[in-house]
Amino acid sequence: MIGIIVTGHGNFATGISSSVQLIAGLPENYEMVDFNEGDSVDDLESKLEEAIANLKTCSGILIFSDLVGGSPFKSSVEIALKHNHIMVLSGTNVGMLLEAVMSRSYIDEMDALCNKCIEAGNSQVLKYEYKERVETESEEGI
Repeated sequence: MIGIIVTGHGNFATGISSSVQLIAGLPENYEMVDFNEGDSVDDLESKLEEAIANLKTCSGILIFSDLVGGSPFKSSVEIALKHNHIMVLSGTNVGMLLEAVMSRSYIDEMDALCNKCIEAGNSQVLKYEYKERVETESEEGI
């Protein structure tokens, strides 16, 4: 099974993970790494390495981060460069994280899982526009 690590600024990882847990239950092989105020980049990297160690029995690890270019993303990418079984996605939303949690039971190829998550994440972003419904009178009655 592919392991999952969620990381981001502040309580992003634990916050978004609480939504996942409410909807889908407590996922297995799942780690959360928050980058809290007062944490250094070294602290973050240590927490990420610990999370990776906790997932050592997984066939691969997919790291979800909040923002492209932020410290959690950069640190994750730097760590992934040292390991051939880790991939990093950014711009994480609940839809893509749920897709990962549910799909990894039958998808064991990292690229395929990444692509499925990106597709799910993109489909969750939209602009709702309210359009007033115009009632028309029917000449035929009921």
